[in-house]
Amino acid sequence: MRFIESRPFAATSLLSLATLVLLGLRATAATHPRYGGTLRVEVHAASVSLDPREWQAGSLESATNQKMAELVFERLVALDNYGRFQPALATEWSHDGSNKRWRFLIRAGVKFSDGAALGAEDVVAALHPLLPATAQISASGNAIVIQSSVPAPDLLEQLASGRYFVYRALASGVLVGTGPFVLGEVPISGGPGAERNPGSSRSQTSGARSSPGAGGHLYFRASEEAWSGRPFLDGIDVTLGVPPLRAMFDVQLGKADLIELVPELVPRARQANLRVWSSEPITMYGLRFDDTQVAASDVRLREAFSLSLDRGTMANVLLQKQAEPAAALLPQWLSGYAFLFGVDTNLERAKELRRALPANEAAGAAPLRLRVDPAGDLGKLLGERVAVNARQAAILVELIARPVPRAGAATTAPSDSPAGVHLFAWHYSSLSPRAELDTLFAAYNLTEPSAVSAANTDHEQLYARERRVLEDRRVLPLIVEAEFVGLGASVRDWMPRRWGEWHLEEVWLELPEPAAADSRNTGTSAVEALPQPRPVAPGAKP
Repeated sequence: MRFIESRPFAATSLLSLATLVLLGLRATAATHPRYGGTLRVEVHAASVSLDPREWQAGSLESATNQKMAELVFERLVALDNYGRFQPALATEWSHDGSNKRWRFLIRAGVKFSDGAALGAEDVVAALHPLLPATAQISASGNAIVIQSSVPAPDLLEQLASGRYFVYRALASGVLVGTGPFVLGEVPISGGPGAERNPGSSRSQTSGARSSPGAGGHLYFRASEEAWSGRPFLDGIDVTLGVPPLRAMFDVQLGKADLIELVPELVPRARQANLRVWSSEPITMYGLRFDDTQVAASDVRLREAFSLSLDRGTMANVLLQKQAEPAAALLPQWLSGYAFLFGVDTNLERAKELRRALPANEAAGAAPLRLRVDPAGDLGKLLGERVAVNARQAAILVELIARPVPRAGAATTAPSDSPAGVHLFAWHYSSLSPRAELDTLFAAYNLTEPSAVSAANTDHEQLYARERRVLEDRRVLPLIVEAEFVGLGASVRDWMPRRWGEWHLEEVWLELPEPAAADSRNTGTSAVEALPQPRPVAPGAKP
């Protein structure tokens, strides 16, 4: 029996759904989807890895990696914006009464981009290195079984998000997938705008490189054999390492169709009448304390530090109201209880606590050192604001700039000065609040009492776990920010997920009508020129 379940964070009223359907029908009647063209995408990341085994949990880089991987790979199940689980590479699933044993039936007739048929053994090989240590996976005919040593009622949320893609590793190390696109080579004419019309010549390859490298382009061509149907686009040309301001100018000038927008440029983009989309808050910026400095190990100093922080100014001034103050580790849309935590600033209480501490703690001779770990201007601005707030409470903070790699250097040498506090960024990738909390705790060595059941998915228990960690103040959330995307005028059917998945297989481009003379020269009849239904395999996604 297939389970189609709903989750509260994605619930939508029937009235809203009816309105969306009516608007969708009206838009469809006005303009039909068309095949052809290349979507020109610009991203900030200078390099991308398509190997889920290499991704670092919570990193900003993993967000771009996941978006590119979604073009090539697929998961067993998917979750739509209404909280309903949908079949993908698995057509049915079931579990026992204890939620420890799960069985997934693998879709028949699916092929990888190299022509090999998808089998249960391929799913086992792909997911085995990605699953937690508490889970074992095995093949059983045309099905796979995941046996967990602890109850896993949230397994579907985990498999529908994050790095849980199904892929096939070739002998050369190249990964191939079953997705709507195949990673190929940039067309010979090269660059954004090289392929605006269908039928343009392009070189093709069936492989998927796991680490494309820094700079340049990634080109994804449409897969003609995708089980879910051919995407409308002929290809997607991704330009890497584009500065935010230049990307905004490119989409305004028609040189790009889809760009990543940084929060500080969103008001400017909207004033220029640029189409802007925003996700739910999917990135948190916060502080974590390190015992490499004695002062950072004093809970009283950490409390004074916390009370001095003006999160409202960070969100409303530094980010021009394009972020929200954060007091919780998980956002409201994911946990459902973030509103229970407060974000009060009490500078007088912070000063009082500071006066009660030894004079040599975070004093002029040995200030508390703050290192900004994420690259980019936002991290630097937040670090400077944190230092100003702390100094207002008589806590001296020395900001350590993030080392800038030299040209040609393979790695960046760490700072010589140990830091007592780090400003970090955490990208939410799992749709399971329990799994996300576990990953974050493990990443920053946040210990919990041995009596705590980490397998419990009850919201009250999750809230209690998060509250215990926050009360120790070894981690201080600052802000949560959404992801922003700028869209060109020709982009149609942009239907992403609220948590940041782009779903470019549904996008099409409203291209200029071909000249009548071209139609006569090619011998195309009027009937043949009409848009045809998108081919979809039996049982595939509509």
